[in-house]
Amino acid sequence: MVYVDGFIVPVPTAKLENYKEMARLGGDVWLDYGALSYVECIGDDVPFGELTSFPRSVQATEEETVIFSWITYKDRASRDEICAKVMADPRLAGDEWKNVFDGKRMIYGGFQAFLTR
Repeated sequence: MVYVDGFIVPVPTAKLENYKEMARLGGDVWLDYGALSYVECIGDDVPFGELTSFPRSVQATEEETVIFSWITYKDRASRDEICAKVMADPRLAGDEWKNVFDGKRMIYGGFQAFLTR
């Protein structure tokens, strides 16, 4: 069954175009190494909730946009192998990506799909 990495990221709205550029490159790299799909979504209808919400989960400010993304793989073993290659890829190295978003507030995790249609 498919394995999924999911992410929620707060991105300064002023740097959204930089994030899109980084995401396009990241998508190419992940797919080059065998990911099945790579999806990046810009928050459009993500209001602040009273107790919980996407913006609250990453401590987003009014000057930030919430990004929701996921990458799919054949299985966890494939994900682990692909991610190791991605992290070593020189295309993603460099200082130009360091200030695009605050990685300390990113929420991420790996998930074993049990139902896909």
